[in-house]
Amino acid sequence: MGTKRKAPGEHVSAYRSRMKNRGLRQVSIWLPDTRSPEFRRECRRQSLLVAAAERAQPIDALLEDAAGAVEGWT
Repeated sequence: MGTKRKAPGEHVSAYRSRMKNRGLRQVSIWLPDTRSPEFRRECRRQSLLVAAAERAQPIDALLEDAAGAVEGWT
């Protein structure tokens, strides 16, 4: 009646062969789990650091200008 279906492993193997024949290669990468509470905490921590650094930037510029105005300092 119909055609026999391939086993899942055979289907995946055939797909990978087709992609390889097209000049592509498989690459697996690990990414952070953006759903985890640890990820959210780390994002928050880094965001606060960036915000603090942006607020400190005018102070840093003032200090650099002051240090540059002193003779003999480089």
